[in-house]
Amino acid sequence: MTITGIDSTGQSAGGNAARRQGGTHTDDLDAELLALETDVAAAPISVIPAAEPEAEPVERRGFWRSLTWRDALAILSFIAVAVMVTAPLWTNLDHELRDDPQDQAFFEWMLAHGARVVTDGVYPFFSDRMNYPDGVNMMANTSVLAVSLPMTPVTLMFGPHVAFNVFLTLALAVTGISWYLVLSRQFVASRLAAWVGALFCTFAPSMISHAGGHPNIVSQFLVPLIIWRCLALRVPGRAVRNGLILAGLLVWQAFINLEILFMTAVGLGVFCAVMAVARRRRHPGEIVTFLRGLGVTGAVTLAVLAYPLSVQFFGPQSYHGLPHFVRGFGADLGSFTAYASRSVAGDSLTAARLSQNPAEENAFFGWGLVILFFGLVVWMRRRAAVLAMTGVALLFAAMSLGPRIFLNGINTGVPGPWALLHSVPVLNSAVPTRWALAIAPVVGIVLALGCQRAVDLVRQQPSARSPVQVAMITAVAMALVPLIPTPLQTVPMSPVPEFVTTGQWRQFVDDNHTVVTLPLPDSSYPDPLRWTAYTGHDMRIAGAYALLPTQNPLDPEDRTALFSPPWRPTSGLMASIRQGNPIPEITDTRREMTLADLRYWKAGVIVLTPQMRDIEMLRAMTDLLGFEPTWTGGAWLWDVRALVDDPNAVLTGPDIG
Repeated sequence: MTITGIDSTGQSAGGNAARRQGGTHTDDLDAELLALETDVAAAPISVIPAAEPEAEPVERRGFWRSLTWRDALAILSFIAVAVMVTAPLWTNLDHELRDDPQDQAFFEWMLAHGARVVTDGVYPFFSDRMNYPDGVNMMANTSVLAVSLPMTPVTLMFGPHVAFNVFLTLALAVTGISWYLVLSRQFVASRLAAWVGALFCTFAPSMISHAGGHPNIVSQFLVPLIIWRCLALRVPGRAVRNGLILAGLLVWQAFINLEILFMTAVGLGVFCAVMAVARRRRHPGEIVTFLRGLGVTGAVTLAVLAYPLSVQFFGPQSYHGLPHFVRGFGADLGSFTAYASRSVAGDSLTAARLSQNPAEENAFFGWGLVILFFGLVVWMRRRAAVLAMTGVALLFAAMSLGPRIFLNGINTGVPGPWALLHSVPVLNSAVPTRWALAIAPVVGIVLALGCQRAVDLVRQQPSARSPVQVAMITAVAMALVPLIPTPLQTVPMSPVPEFVTTGQWRQFVDDNHTVVTLPLPDSSYPDPLRWTAYTGHDMRIAGAYALLPTQNPLDPEDRTALFSPPWRPTSGLMASIRQGNPIPEITDTRREMTLADLRYWKAGVIVLTPQMRDIEMLRAMTDLLGFEPTWTGGAWLWDVRALVDDPNAVLTGPDIG
């Protein structure tokens, strides 16, 4: 479950010369900030002699107007890799993701919610279609409204299951295209360098790990745009324009995934602060200009997000912090040089030992890439931007270690930096290990800059062409080839029962009644979420797989999140039976609790489909209700409307009629 992201009038001699030789143009300040000009000693860092006079400013290259066949091939490559990774979902439409089926069902439910917002005009930030009657806070549960709303036609035409596949595939493809266009148009002149950097940013092991169930997290197509437009805030005379553009991107990202937005903001904040210090003498008015634009961005963003965020943090079914065990999720130190289970060089057993689950393999870079990254940093060490990005990467790595540092699966007992932060409000809703996810864009940008420098060196020193090319190609290949992603793993999906697909459920459910499934939906049984998504949310269900607040009678102030509704006698009983525990003695007291639960849920019908331990659950519920179910539409049904609606009804045992 998921929880929770340059324009100028002057150019350097080295930067302009490199651009002229490459036959392309990039924006000066973009290039300056991300590595083509600034260095610690305030000297030019291009391989071009510093004494070369500055050229006249050139018009910034547009994203699409200068599209070439090389760009088209690059764009097609991102689409091809995205399709390759998600191919098992397309070739087997009756399958679901093997490692994270519960989140796939959750996002299918969210896609159906977005479609219902468009077609029925329902309130977007809260829903009672699951966890009835308490409902679910959509802002606190990654509602992906920025994706689900525009995808409404796909969801309505092909269903939420296919819409999920489209969502995930496009998330990867468009993220790659976005990174490539921003890198090639704003930060480097070489299309090959941009392609290498974008390829890693998009298909890094951490991204493929989250592609196994978190399309909201891999939907990072706005991150490069946010970086670009944040740096553009330094352009004098454009504070309002640039501030509004950045604010629009931030708001858009907020309705995809706030966690990515938060990490992007932290990284950019640290980077810009370092660069402001490094550039303060050469560009004395830059900080004021940047802050002016940032003020516009902040004011507009907060104004637009004030209400949605108030719903998230203070609205119904809001929570205060993730479960304590999730706050302890940290990246193992040994994972940084290991290979993820979905990389060609990966080993699932090793990855399992070094991560909490397959969806959280955030810090797997491999020895080759670690060595290449720090080698490039040393090679480009005179560039302040490179050093600043390295500092951001190291900061994220330290924060990802969690409250306790683990090494090769062993708890060292040494507290990590996150130990001081994991209980801080807002930060207590972050998963520590995911800070390592934010390292991938830094590495990708450094890769692009390193490849660009190699290209510049070859152009300036033709005699060094062969050695430099061989060295760079070999180093990049040794680092990235072992990280080539493998297709996602899928397993057959439990079909939506005919009771749902044929609409038979409608005779039992109305505005006063819901469907209660056995067991109630949770992280181990998310199928009912897919059922209600299939109906376009016309069918309400009790229970949920979502982040919901604790309801602790001993501590009413405790609103720590759970991944399911608070325990109730009937839901707890069925979950226990499904886990393999014996059926307890069915007493009149237990029957009274069951009837109270059914009335709380306003149950119209109880549904049990064939599954593990179904006979045991059938026997227990029959004993509780006192009558046998009927087999209808591929499911056992107990019609309980009479019991729920009659305040005088009681459950007295098997003899009840």
